[in-house]
Amino acid sequence: MSSTLAAGHAGAVANPRSRVLLASLIGTTIEFYDFYVYATAAVLVFPHLFFPPGNDTTALLASFAIFGAAMVARPLGAIFFGHLGDKRGRKVTLVGALLTMGIATFLIGLLPTFHQAGWFAPALLVVMRLAQGFALGGEWSGAALVATENAPPGKRAVYGTFPQLGAPLGFILANGLFLVIAALLPSEDPTRPSDAFLEWGWRIPFLFSIVMVAVGLWVRLHLVESTAFKKTVTDGKVHKLPLASVFRTHFRQLVLGTFYMLATYVLFYLMTTFSLSYGRAGTGAALPGLGYDYTTFVLMMIIGVVFFGIFTLLSGPWAERWGRRRTLIAVTLAIIAFGLTWVPMLAAGPVGVMAWLILGFSLMGMTFGPMGALLPELFPANVRYTGSGIAYNVSSILGAAVAPFIAIALWAWGGGSPFWVGIYLSAMAGLTLIALLLGSETRDIDIEA
Repeated sequence: MSSTLAAGHAGAVANPRSRVLLASLIGTTIEFYDFYVYATAAVLVFPHLFFPPGNDTTALLASFAIFGAAMVARPLGAIFFGHLGDKRGRKVTLVGALLTMGIATFLIGLLPTFHQAGWFAPALLVVMRLAQGFALGGEWSGAALVATENAPPGKRAVYGTFPQLGAPLGFILANGLFLVIAALLPSEDPTRPSDAFLEWGWRIPFLFSIVMVAVGLWVRLHLVESTAFKKTVTDGKVHKLPLASVFRTHFRQLVLGTFYMLATYVLFYLMTTFSLSYGRAGTGAALPGLGYDYTTFVLMMIIGVVFFGIFTLLSGPWAERWGRRRTLIAVTLAIIAFGLTWVPMLAAGPVGVMAWLILGFSLMGMTFGPMGALLPELFPANVRYTGSGIAYNVSSILGAAVAPFIAIALWAWGGGSPFWVGIYLSAMAGLTLIALLLGSETRDIDIEA
């Protein structure tokens, strides 16, 4: 297999810069669009449609539990797609991950509701959600490798921000489409979507994903393998079992990489999922919140996400200039401080809420951006897809899978105050800070080794 693949790549034309950046960006944009469509529906739609009526809080928690189930599937996806990526190449693996995510998201748009199919409806939703998580487990690391393994010297962190930029772009696309549909199908009750929206309008963003997947596949099918992977094949360094090799020889890097991502994941899902629940909850509800209507608060979130995108791009040059480790230590300290300011900022009216969203999403960009280079740099080329994918996705269980659920519990425990949710964020960021202090700088490693 090695000699054949090496010969097949020997005369291959290198990927041009535009193709590298577009292929790494468009795939993660589609994947995060699919994920955000579900995250928005988990708050806005699924508690009404996929669970028995009668207890809104229980339905919301159940919806978040299914949301978190995808995070459990992500490490399995990282292992499966990582194995393919380290043995068969980045290109074919990325195509498979994108197809899996796109089909699962499209099928969610066709599911029956609890009223139509009883408990069979949430069971199918769980299956599709697990498929989404499985696919995303293989998507991110492959996109990050396409960017970093094809980057010119001294530009890996800059190129590595492009797959990261898919997160804010996917958020804006997903929530923007929901906003348009909600505007076309308005509700007289600000706490609940309209009947038309709940009957069929919510399905449109899920069904639309198939169009985006077709575009993403066209771009990725025109990629050629990176020099780093071709060199691994030529040198006969492809492992029979990349998973066993990475655990045997790079276990410390797996642990460090997992905790590097922890603050990022917790902040990410608090700002995108919990914030939507807290922002829309009425001031007199069982779990009181800010009392904004859906359209107003999502527009405020989109403004914040614009800063997410801006600071994702800015973080690349910073990580090149000051190093990944120094940059992330400074940002993580800022996240710890941010978690301690939630109550005064959110109590300061619309200006304070907007400042909270802008600051939170800006910090998100600064911590997420450098990860596109840092995690791949922890591992050699022959186990890089597997190693970076496992670290990234195991962290999703410790952070993202439980973050919305813990946040709701702490929100209730605080009697409607977000104080303990902010403390939770600061505590998780503290664990990331410890990992960064124990780790080493990776800026100068040889990406082809």
